[in-house]
Amino acid sequence: MGEERAVTLGVDTKKLKRILIITSSLLTGIMVSVSGVIGFVGLVVPHIARTLFGAAHRRMIPVAMLMGGIFMVAADILARVLAKPEEMPIGIITALIGAPFFLGLLYHSSYKFGE
Repeated sequence: MGEERAVTLGVDTKKLKRILIITSSLLTGIMVSVSGVIGFVGLVVPHIARTLFGAAHRRMIPVAMLMGGIFMVAADILARVLAKPEEMPIGIITALIGAPFFLGLLYHSSYKFGE
């Protein structure tokens, strides 16, 4: 309902914001330490899905979920095949694919930071 309404109801919004930021940071750190660094999947796949299938969320969200799974399976296969008989961390493959793609998105974006 908004920060002003919360203050009028007696909520200490500064303290609540601090608690939420610390909690979400800790949870993110825990999840990354458990699953590894595969964060580019969440940045790359939705943009590809939006480009291929349009911005309608009813269609784009299920497609992005399916494409994310396909992307992770393909990256896992690449990680297992490229470093045979060892196994390369999957985060390396996702970063090698995701970083250039994300930089390309930033470069071709019409948004100007600070303007």
